Amino acid sequence: MTGFAELLAESQVVICCGTGGVGKTTTSAATALAAATAGRRACVVTIDPAKRLADSLGIGELSNTPTVIDGPWDGTLAALMLDTESTFGEVVRRHAHDDAQADRILGNRFYKNVSGTLSGTQDYMAVEKLSELSSSGEWDLIVVDTPPTRDALAFLEAPKLLTRLLDNPIYKVVTASNKGLIGVANRAAQGVLRQLARVVGAAVVDEAVAFFQAFQGMEDGFRDRAQSTLELLGDDRTSFVLVASPRSDTLDEARYFLDRIRAADLDASGVVVNRMLPATGVGTERAAMIKAGLAGSPGAGAATALADLAAAAADDEARVADLSQSAPNAVLVRVPMLDDDVHDLDGLRRIADLLTADAPSATS
Repeated sequence: MTGFAELLAESQVVICCGTGGVGKTTTSAATALAAATAGRRACVVTIDPAKRLADSLGIGELSNTPTVIDGPWDGTLAALMLDTESTFGEVVRRHAHDDAQADRILGNRFYKNVSGTLSGTQDYMAVEKLSELSSSGEWDLIVVDTPPTRDALAFLEAPKLLTRLLDNPIYKVVTASNKGLIGVANRAAQGVLRQLARVVGAAVVDEAVAFFQAFQGMEDGFRDRAQSTLELLGDDRTSFVLVASPRSDTLDEARYFLDRIRAADLDASGVVVNRMLPATGVGTERAAMIKAGLAGSPGAGAATALADLAAAAADDEARVADLSQSAPNAVLVRVPMLDDDVHDLDGLRRIADLLTADAPSATS
């Protein structure tokens, strides 16, 4: 694979991962736009609540379903803003045996309290939305802007979230007691419930029990969905793109991400480093000589600025080159620092062009 354009052409799913504040959401949207420009049907799933992205796409707001954006591209560009609570509700209705079972779960106060706060819920809903879009057959490429987290495996392990919950011994003894079983299981359930009631109150326990019991019979559906989603994440046509900036702290985080991804027997297909300082065309030694030669002259200030910029750009490049050693098989794209934030489709197209340029390593 020689460049980012080839990566997009060969992928059906692109997972953009990285810490917050490195331009991950903008990179995700620009990636989908680049695919649409190449004639593909592309949809980007973002978790960024900032309205700036919707504005840059030329629409008033994003919803939990794909919104198609008109533009001068041969393919299709669509975007959606992940709504965790709505997606959780869709998941429940998809796996429930009937509307009555779904209503019991969605109307449960314990469910309402945990649906947006349970650790890992946002990651789980992001992969659920990915699975839903992939199975629809409507899209050639789905780009996922993952939730910002230091643990890359939180997203990769998200498909197992509900199955782990349903495999929990507490769930099993609670549902066993609902079946009227006698013996060890029933006594264990009653003991667990009494202990919980002393800590959080009987009303909370009653709601939690009703929540768990409402899930009975849905376990196989969640397990099958988790397995198919894990297979999708591990598919050869699913590409992981790490987004970073040239700052030393974010590059340290990027290396940590790469290690965690490899721990899952996966590898990064691409690395995008945003906000690279522009190349001066003058080496650091030459810039230092110019600075020394113009010392005390009217051009001393400009010469000093040139030397400082050349040195800072060289430091950026050295750090990025070191990062590339941690992902030798990944496409490396350096995106230069722009003179303005991305706030419209023209700005987004500019990023898309930089990502897919024939010489993606060049800064300008």
